[in-house]
Amino acid sequence: MGPTASGKTELALELVQALPCDIISVDSALVYRGMDIGTAKPGPDILKIAPHRLIDICNPTESYSAARFREDALHEMEAIFANGRIPLLVGGTMLYYRALQYGLSKLPGADPTVRARLEAEADEQGWEWMHQRLAQVDPIAAARIHPNDPQRIQRALEVFELTGKTLTELQKRDGEPKLPYRLIKIARAPKDRAVLHQRIAQRFHQMLELGFEDEVRGLLAQEGITPNLPSMRSVGYRQMLEYLAGNLRHEAMVERGIIATRQLAKRQLTWLRSEPDLHWLDDEAGDLCSQALKWLKSASI
Repeated sequence: MGPTASGKTELALELVQALPCDIISVDSALVYRGMDIGTAKPGPDILKIAPHRLIDICNPTESYSAARFREDALHEMEAIFANGRIPLLVGGTMLYYRALQYGLSKLPGADPTVRARLEAEADEQGWEWMHQRLAQVDPIAAARIHPNDPQRIQRALEVFELTGKTLTELQKRDGEPKLPYRLIKIARAPKDRAVLHQRIAQRFHQMLELGFEDEVRGLLAQEGITPNLPSMRSVGYRQMLEYLAGNLRHEAMVERGIIATRQLAKRQLTWLRSEPDLHWLDDEAGDLCSQALKWLKSASI
């Protein structure tokens, strides 16, 4: 586990060469076909060494949910164990990890009346104001939901109004794991936030050099792909779409893309700090694979 650009894939590659592991991706953007550069999807060379399950499994026009991930991940874990190997879950979509471990709460269905009123308030006040309102009632949910994600802001407020309980409270359930496997959780992230920010900026510029703009243009040329799809609201893609629509200059697109990725990393770290039984590797000590293997050995006893 770890925030974006922390080096999870690199460590996972080393681990699969040291242990009988098969990788399962835990990433809400890697599931989409054709979204390769902007998601930093592992390339053919990496996938040849370490195939990743649950990448390229649906089209960008489809919606992919935490519930579907849980079902798919459990299926893949069962198949991996049947082959006498160990599932290695790798990624930064914290909601997916939580859904896998604890299951999903039964949330109320959509209420057209409440939604219409929330949309009217958003039209009048703006979604940033609505996000601040969410932060007052459910600061944990607000920390992981981006202010520019109206769909999830609206849903969190709707759940609170319908049940009188926050989305965070309902998603906690009874706190008992619903996974028939034992988990050993490790995470990596540089201690110095400036180092992570530097990696994020470097990777965003690298994606641009690799043809990120052409990738998004190609996606928009496909039938049914529009900017309002959940897939197209992924970090980086949202800013590139604004640029291609003429709403941002190139320099502003780059700046906002990097800032949005930093904000994503901050939300991921917020989730990770609340994660129980999580062992943090020491990036500054070097040889993370040896650190991980040592911890796995001790945790397995």
